[in-house]
Amino acid sequence: MKKYTIEDLREIIATLRGENGCPWDRAQTHQSLKKDMIEECYEAIDALDSGDDHAFANELGDVLLQVIFHSRLAEERDAFSFDDVLNEVCTKLITRHTHVFGKDKAVSAEEALGQWEKNKKKEKNLDSYTAMLEDVPRYLPALMRSAKIQKKAASVGFDWKEIDGVYDKINEEAGELREASAGGDAEKIEEEYGDMLFSVVNLGRHLKLTPEIALTKASDKFIKRFDAMEKKAVSQGLDIAEMTDEQLDALWNDAKKA
Repeated sequence: MKKYTIEDLREIIATLRGENGCPWDRAQTHQSLKKDMIEECYEAIDALDSGDDHAFANELGDVLLQVIFHSRLAEERDAFSFDDVLNEVCTKLITRHTHVFGKDKAVSAEEALGQWEKNKKKEKNLDSYTAMLEDVPRYLPALMRSAKIQKKAASVGFDWKEIDGVYDKINEEAGELREASAGGDAEKIEEEYGDMLFSVVNLGRHLKLTPEIALTKASDKFIKRFDAMEKKAVSQGLDIAEMTDEQLDALWNDAKKA
């Protein structure tokens, strides 16, 4: 079986984009492929969590395809090439790991991360701590973005010293949300709801949890319990859409015990 190289992949994409190539591939732009890059990254993570190494390798290939495809589009408009992409990432790894390739020292993962952030701030000319927060991409999932913003703010000392303060803040925000909800101002309700979510994400950070992962597990658990509830209803000849709140609560409590 032929073993392909990165050059083979580049040539395949060039052919697909060529005059006699694929009509779909020829029609693509950086903007049209944007959602595909996001989706491929998530599919790679799903494959990783599945424990199927073949599937993981397959999905990583799709992520690499996006890099090669965008590089080809950039080459066609004389912007940059895949070689430039390689040069950028290699340069970044060397200049930000000054504790490995330079004279700085780091003996722990925390110190290494701090050195990376320091070098990144210098490299990107982030001349203020606010600029460091603004540098966190808006395209990140909201939970992930808020966690990164909070982590960066904490790195300069702006953080709760004790976790009790975080719990108190969540209770405070919940009260403000309740007041806003009673007031009926949709914009204010959204603002206070966002504040409460931001505080809950902060709690996760203090508990060494990843909000995206925790919420994904909670959603999976909900689906599993809902499935058990629905199956029990069907076994009793019932339709959950036609059941009373009391009946649903009883089935849900049974599902929670399973």
